[in-house]
Amino acid sequence: MSFFISDAVAAAGAPSQGSPYSLVIMLVVFGLIFYFMILRPQQKRAKEHKKLMESISKGDEVLTSGGLVGRVTKVSDTGYVSIALNETNEVVIKRDFVAAVLPKGTMKAL
Repeated sequence: MSFFISDAVAAAGAPSQGSPYSLVIMLVVFGLIFYFMILRPQQKRAKEHKKLMESISKGDEVLTSGGLVGRVTKVSDTGYVSIALNETNEVVIKRDFVAAVLPKGTMKAL
């Protein structure tokens, strides 16, 4: 006579419990997936970018995260880099905003 609850579900009683360790195992597996898919590659990229920042020297041709291409004219100890965009324009940016060090001669090819 009940239209909303089937007799089989209502008569089943308490649902069966799984292993108490299954939740812990599942959380550990998700933690490992999170570490290897997200955290580890991000840490690797950050380490490579830090190495790139330390290797910038005068005369390098660089690409900034803003899209500017120029030649490094001065590197300061405070974390700033002076970049010559052409013979007349020069900008000062933070060293962190350098996206890539380009091969020599890239500016002439543009």
